[in-house]
Amino acid sequence: MDVRELAMQQLKTVIDPELGINVVDLGLIYDLKIEGGQIDVLMTLTTPGCPLHDSIAGGVKRALEQIDGVRDVRVQVTWNPPWTPERMSEEALRQLGHFS
Repeated sequence: MDVRELAMQQLKTVIDPELGINVVDLGLIYDLKIEGGQIDVLMTLTTPGCPLHDSIAGGVKRALEQIDGVRDVRVQVTWNPPWTPERMSEEALRQLGHFS
């Protein structure tokens, strides 16, 4: 498994405590740049001013630091573009009781 796959797998362990769904299926991860032992994450949250901002961003950092060979993780939270429910995966929609 390559580092990107491992990173996405690790990110699925980070759960948004309010919704109980992982950050990948919620569509909060906008970009991952992996270079050598460094991972740069560009992500958002479901709402600006989210009281769990530090908790979720810290969880992302800690999850990625578990990957062998990763020496540095930088997490940047952005509000542009803003998150919308359309970014959620089918799995996240199912977990929230929406059926397609």
